[in-house]
Amino acid sequence: MPKVVHFEIPAIDAPRAIEFYAQAFGWTSTDYGPAPSGYWICECGTPEEPGVNGAIMTRIGEGQPVVTVLKVDSIDAAIAAVEAAGGEIVVPKFEVPFVGWKAFFKDTEGNIMGMAEFSQGDV
Repeated sequence: MPKVVHFEIPAIDAPRAIEFYAQAFGWTSTDYGPAPSGYWICECGTPEEPGVNGAIMTRIGEGQPVVTVLKVDSIDAAIAAVEAAGGEIVVPKFEVPFVGWKAFFKDTEGNIMGMAEFSQGDV
C-alpha cells in the first residue's frame, strides 16, 4: 500500500527557508547534486524516530504548493489508478536520475500530491 515517504517545500529564498527550519526545528539540509542544485534534502530526525524526511526546493512557479510524495510500486499503475478514481495528472511522469520516476496529481478535492517509483529500493 502506498505511503507518504517524502515532502517538498518550495521556497522563494531557499537558504532563508533552510535556516528557518534549522533554527525552528533542528533540521539539517544537504544540497542534492552539483551545487547549487536548487534542491536540498532535509533530515528531520534520527533513524530511531518515526517520521518522514523531505526537501526544500527553489520555487518553480507562483502558487506552487507544499506536497507530500507517496511511494508506489509502479508509477504507470499509480497514474492509471489516480485517473480511474477521478483524479488528474498535473505533472506527467518524469525521470529523476539515480532516484526513479515521479509524477504529480490533483485529487478529487483539488489537493496536489506527488508519487514516486524508486529504482533503488526504499527511501
